[in-house]
Amino acid sequence: MRFIHLFLAGYFIVIVGIAMALWQTGVLNHVAPIWMAIGAIVAIGLGMMLSVLSGKPAVSKEVRL
Repeated sequence: MRFIHLFLAGYFIVIVGIAMALWQTGVLNHVAPIWMAIGAIVAIGLGMMLSVLSGKPAVSKEVRL
């Protein structure tokens, strides 16, 4: 679980880069603000899910009775 934060930070850097590229090319001028907000929420949720999946689960000892 030590690289989850690094993975999440990298994911958000990629999302910001994509958004800046879309803004610079003028694509975002043709998209309604509500769809930009929905896309941002979906991207944040996807990033959180991917960062949790990238972490290794902690293995606990099995206790036998």
